[in-house]
Amino acid sequence: MRKFVSTAEPMPIGAINVTPFIDVMLVLLIVMILSMPMATHKVPVDLPQGGTAPVDDTTHRLAIDKDGTLFWDGTRLADAALPAKLAGLRTDSAVLQLQTDPEARYERFDAVLATIKRANIVKLGFVDNQPLSD
Repeated sequence: MRKFVSTAEPMPIGAINVTPFIDVMLVLLIVMILSMPMATHKVPVDLPQGGTAPVDDTTHRLAIDKDGTLFWDGTRLADAALPAKLAGLRTDSAVLQLQTDPEARYERFDAVLATIKRANIVKLGFVDNQPLSD
């Protein structure tokens, strides 16, 4: 019996083995991640220091209703009078609470908040957004 022996040369494989390429890419990715500096975002916050009793500060509430009208402790306040009230608040070291009606315009809230920031008010709290009038 004769065995059939092929004299033809084997065909080259047309597909490329991508496993080594993937390994190299993963190593490069890890090297890049480790070599990047850590992104640190710092927000300056003045936290109270321990050991002292909290001071009972007076609290004032500035409210913005859905029409954009300002109220200072429940009484209507003109826009021109707001900076003077805020300047007096800063010297009294009182706390300001800002309450905004949920239907109020964002532009109005932003303008009032900018006025508060220009007055250098550091004790500011935000009250929930319950409607001011029923």
